[in-house]
Amino acid sequence: MSSKIEAVNRRGGAVQDFGDQPLSVRETDHYREEYIHTFVDKWDELIDWDARSESEGTFFINHLKQRGAKKILDVATGTGFHSVRLIEAGFDVVSADGSAAMLFKAFENGRRRGHVLRTIQADWRWLNRDIHGKFDAVVCLGNSFTHLFSENDRRKALAEFYAALRHDGILILDQRNYDSILDDGYSSKHTYYYCGEDVSVRPSHVDEGLARFDYSFPDGSKYHLNMYPLRKAYMQRLLGEVGFQSVETYGDFQETHREEQPDFFIHVAEKRYRTTKEAE
Repeated sequence: MSSKIEAVNRRGGAVQDFGDQPLSVRETDHYREEYIHTFVDKWDELIDWDARSESEGTFFINHLKQRGAKKILDVATGTGFHSVRLIEAGFDVVSADGSAAMLFKAFENGRRRGHVLRTIQADWRWLNRDIHGKFDAVVCLGNSFTHLFSENDRRKALAEFYAALRHDGILILDQRNYDSILDDGYSSKHTYYYCGEDVSVRPSHVDEGLARFDYSFPDGSKYHLNMYPLRKAYMQRLLGEVGFQSVETYGDFQETHREEQPDFFIHVAEKRYRTTKEAE
């Protein structure tokens, strides 16, 4: 009987299921099993919307406005933080995510703030099958791209992002600084992305093919995410190979990151063709 109850709980989104060998779970599609309802309900404790708004300032808003972007596709909406911020900054936003639980939470969060989010459940690898029209910008934030475990999946997703953009559109995509984690071990200023008080986020295992993070909350609950540790240079090269004309990388919302290692990298990739004079 207990095994049957456990199975029901897992299907109902109450228990994360990594099987008997969690370090061997390295498949893109497994994220659906990881973002269960109880974890999603705690996600905003992890982020702390007010603290995160203060830490990132208007970095994304400024980049989008400088390029004249108006229509934005947020492909990793999560609980809606960036979709809501962009709507409140005057952008026309479509909010997509692969997790139905995340989209439900995002819609609730938007409604509480007086907004009706246009939410679409979509797999990035077939993004344009479910989302129609062209956008001035695609944003993929929150370290979300590292849920893709195979290079084919990454290339397919980037090609879908590229196709969703107008001819002069941009992609803004972020990632953890996995170079530092892989080469020097984990450290975090706990300042920019995961700002919640008394919430612990740490890797329990890291190798070249897996970064398994543990998320611990004040009530004693603990969750896990298995992600692929993308190196910065690899990500920059991949963006160029799928067609983006230029890629600028920022560290923790700064144009340079020479003083110290940032926690996160943000890639701003342009689709439009630059003339020789512009590139100089």
